[in-house]
Amino acid sequence: MLRSTFLWLSERPSVFEFLKRNRLGRGIAARFVAGESLESAVQAAQAVEARGIKTTLDLLGESVSSGTETHAARDEVIETIDGMADAGLEANVSVKLTQLGLDISETSCLDNVRRILRRAADRNAFNAFVRIDMESSKYTGRTLSLFHRDVLPDYRDHCGVVIQSYLRRSGKDVAALVTAGARVRLCKGAYAEANDVAFQDKEDVDRSFVDLMGTLLESGNYPAIATHDVDIITKAQAFAKDHGIPPDRFEFQMLYGVRRDLQDALCAKGFNVRVYIPFGTAWYPYLMRRLAERPANVGFMASSVMKEVFSHNDRSA
Repeated sequence: MLRSTFLWLSERPSVFEFLKRNRLGRGIAARFVAGESLESAVQAAQAVEARGIKTTLDLLGESVSSGTETHAARDEVIETIDGMADAGLEANVSVKLTQLGLDISETSCLDNVRRILRRAADRNAFNAFVRIDMESSKYTGRTLSLFHRDVLPDYRDHCGVVIQSYLRRSGKDVAALVTAGARVRLCKGAYAEANDVAFQDKEDVDRSFVDLMGTLLESGNYPAIATHDVDIITKAQAFAKDHGIPPDRFEFQMLYGVRRDLQDALCAKGFNVRVYIPFGTAWYPYLMRRLAERPANVGFMASSVMKEVFSHNDRSA
């Protein structure tokens, strides 16, 4: 019921308009999305990096329906790379292939990706990097095929991809990416998937995450461990220590507005931390779809905020 409700809400422009005018709605959005403009996103990134934490900007939008939209998204991503570099930031961005036309034309999509990567290569002085995000499982094979075949060989230093631990296929995918020397961001996954495709129980998803994390930490190329799960983060630190893996060989990644206390604590311990900062006019459907994919995210967001509040209060007491 919750999933249907959030999907219904995601398609209601009138609700979006109400939230934009409503102080509470704007406040909730501002907590997790850095505004609608590139300028606001860059300002948010500067504020995060002032805390000693790295950032990546994520232009919101996916599953576009026309070539015009894909070209506009491509150009905005290129502008994002330039905007970050011009502000003296690491030009690190995240893209979704459906946003760049994968459902319309794979050839056109690849052309868009290559244009973005060429700009990243041009901005090498600012450590420009493009992370190809993973979407629902129906895109996993196509995304990895395009990445291995058409992207990695020419742009190895400027690109990476995402693997979701809840997919049953991820063990083989990680093994292939490690062999190829690719940079992998490991996350749990948030899309609703069938049982034969993805693990359904949290314990199984977590177990898979820890197993894949061990492989990436030991043999991967600067892996990104993307989680807010304190238990898993603790296990990552212990694994690195036990295997003599220095902190500069990997990084932790978290979402904008979630567990800032944990981000700062890891940074203070000398670990590399990066925050994913979403922005753009598609923030409302973005939030609603994330909640629809896993209604438990409502509780997750609320509990993350409360944990941060209590952590701050404990330090202030």
